[in-house]
Amino acid sequence: MTTVEDIDHLLGAREDERLEFKEAKTSFSAHDLVRYVVALANEGGGRLVLGVSPKIPRRVVGSAGLRDLQGTVHSLLQRIGLRVEADEVAHPNGRVVVLRVPSRPVGTPIAVDGSYWMRAGESLTGMTPDMLRRIFDEGAPDFSASICPAAIDDGLDPTAVDRFRALWSRKSGNVALRQVPSEQLLEDAGLLDNGRVTFAALILLGTAKALRRHLPQAEIVFEYRSTEEPGAANQRVELRQGFLTVFDELWRLVNLRNDLQHFRDGLFVRDVPTFNEAASREAILNAVCHRDYRHGGSVWIRQFPRRLEIESPGGFPEGVTTENILYRQHPRNRRLAEALARCGFVERAGQGADLMFRECVREGKALPDYHRSDASAVSLTLHGQVRDPRFIRFLERIAEETGESFSVPDLVALAYVHDGEPVPEHLARAVKRLLASAVIEQVSRGKLVLSRRFYRFLRRPGEYTRKRGLDHETNKELLLAHVVSAGAEGTRMEELQQVLPSKTRAQVKHMIRELRDEERVHLVGQRRAARWFAGAAPAGGLDTTNPPGAKPKPKPKR
Repeated sequence: MTTVEDIDHLLGAREDERLEFKEAKTSFSAHDLVRYVVALANEGGGRLVLGVSPKIPRRVVGSAGLRDLQGTVHSLLQRIGLRVEADEVAHPNGRVVVLRVPSRPVGTPIAVDGSYWMRAGESLTGMTPDMLRRIFDEGAPDFSASICPAAIDDGLDPTAVDRFRALWSRKSGNVALRQVPSEQLLEDAGLLDNGRVTFAALILLGTAKALRRHLPQAEIVFEYRSTEEPGAANQRVELRQGFLTVFDELWRLVNLRNDLQHFRDGLFVRDVPTFNEAASREAILNAVCHRDYRHGGSVWIRQFPRRLEIESPGGFPEGVTTENILYRQHPRNRRLAEALARCGFVERAGQGADLMFRECVREGKALPDYHRSDASAVSLTLHGQVRDPRFIRFLERIAEETGESFSVPDLVALAYVHDGEPVPEHLARAVKRLLASAVIEQVSRGKLVLSRRFYRFLRRPGEYTRKRGLDHETNKELLLAHVVSAGAEGTRMEELQQVLPSKTRAQVKHMIRELRDEERVHLVGQRRAARWFAGAAPAGGLDTTNPPGAKPKPKPKR
């Protein structure tokens, strides 16, 4: 059951494809209801909340819509085949209705009124062909586990098979694998199915001839570009053969131009490579393992002097987004992922993004960047520039002093705080842990800074004061000093805002009214003629901050 406390918590939540607010003060039509329910179901399920204003700051306005909740639930079940749960909450500010919508069946989008609905901002629209294709593909069998009808086992490279055997034996500790016949080895690994070659076997072990004939899109194109100028690359290598035979070659190509960045740490000079080997290899693995092989495109690796761009066809697997990539796993090619896990390349059939994020933060580099990804391709940029080596040393010092180890979400949240950017909501738990351990500090709602000890560690306490900003009482004293300096002319609100340009008009008003309540300033006049003066209001004078007929604000106790 939804409670009043749940509603109050939802008021601060971000509206997205899983959460929709509607005022519906007097009614909510059945026509709109079924479309919004279908849109939520098509995008994985969520909640439709009636009786709450959709715009921030949200407030409960009360709704008279959907009075017969049981009838509504029954009608939706009959119309679209979904069992929706409905709660009515008697909030102090009005009636709120919460509909909890389940996700659509796997591989099956829901249509109503001739369209597969989805949300588009505050309205609804039909689902795009790309989104529909991804949903229909959910019910499709694992492509990498399917049989390549025309391929035969002589299309597999014996050198690649031997490498697979050695890697699997080393990872598992099973030396007996070294003596198992090749055909049996590949059957046990699921790469052969009753002697027939799977696409996973071709991708990992195929010869160049077999891939060119049966799976030409299993190609990796490497380019090195020394500048941003368009035109031919400085180096271009096209690799179309079993991945196990080219994986090390790809890293060798990247490492050819992997210069060291030097920075001083006390008396010592430390070196950080521009391209971290573990992060680069993981990014390449993900591109090969999780791409869509039914798509005709190749995997592209573009290296620039200070960044690595890796693009793989097919978009993110179902359920994986840039927001949840750290903890959500949904392998598109499970048979291929399992074979790579046997080799020790991946520990699980997941995205491996946590390793990339951890290494980037630990080396003082920007976070992995997926912002150019869309439904047709995943585009990842690994930035190689070391931005703040002092931040690396600070994290090491904290670990040495406290014995605490930072989780990957902790490190990612720290990176956002260090860069002065808002921390995404999905990292809220990490923020709480970092606040509790005093690694970061909260200045105001939505504003976090690295702790005072970070700037003491840098021997730059003044920078801490600048980033944190002055405290509330200090800001009030600045306002008071300006009012006093204005003397008999008084000062307007616009001038007070100039004293504290980083504060909003509402924040400045709040502080000047606190000074008024403390009888340190008073207001004369109204609207454009209003002026603030130092000291308490004269005895018998009109306090224009409280209009006639309004209840005076109580004076604070001393």
